[in-house]
Amino acid sequence: MSQKQDILNHLKKHRKINGLDALKLYGCFRLPARILELKEEKHNIDANLITLKNGKKIAEYIYNDR
Repeated sequence: MSQKQDILNHLKKHRKINGLDALKLYGCFRLPARILELKEEKHNIDANLITLKNGKKIAEYIYNDR
């Protein structure tokens, strides 16, 4: 299965994913590129910034099936 499909399945099941999870679970270093591909296929995915415990901010992508 491709990273793009793995990420879409993850989003459908868990509703959200961030770059750290994508790297750890699917070996995906370029989550924004995979998200862009999914958006181009008309999947409704939003992004929010979240703050980690160390104070750094990262993007979290949220799947909307509406």
